[in-house]
Amino acid sequence: MAFELPSLNFAPSALADRGMSQETLELHHDKHHQAYVTALNGFVEKNADLQGKTLEEIVTATYGDADREGIFNQAGQHWNHIHFWNALSPEGGRLPGGLETRLNADFGSVDAFKQAFKTAATGQFGSGWAWLIQKPDGSLGVTKTPNGVNPLATGEGTALLGLDVWEHSYYVDFRNRRPDYVDNFLDRLANYEFAESNLS
Repeated sequence: MAFELPSLNFAPSALADRGMSQETLELHHDKHHQAYVTALNGFVEKNADLQGKTLEEIVTATYGDADREGIFNQAGQHWNHIHFWNALSPEGGRLPGGLETRLNADFGSVDAFKQAFKTAATGQFGSGWAWLIQKPDGSLGVTKTPNGVNPLATGEGTALLGLDVWEHSYYVDFRNRRPDYVDNFLDRLANYEFAESNLS
């Protein structure tokens, strides 16, 4: 069964007054993400050992394999974007109590978490992602990954909240101002309820 582009949980215009334009969402979701899905399906058709595997199985099976880097890139980016669309909300920025308590416990304060996340997101050279994760020991942390890599692949922990820092995710709205894009995500777009739902 072929992988498919997931529908957004909101209208393409729903985030416009919160800093992510309809143009950005349509280009990012309908063009960029669709291209990853199409390419991944092409690889699966040509590799019998991938057929019938879940997306997560393909991500973990191909990560770190130089001969399958092309497959991993498409699978990783498909997985990352499925997560990313869920990490956005027209009512973003509101912290549920349970997650706020965890952030205060593990980072010292919500502001300290946001600063750590911003440092990771702005410090990722070139294309990549910033993540709030739950580590294997249960504590929360922040990490960054290049290109299509994600915490599922690296084994660093469970992805709670991911932010795409590839230029196509923000250039229409913020030009080269990645720090402003990150601040806007954390304060106005981040779906912290989704992040909390990923906690174990």
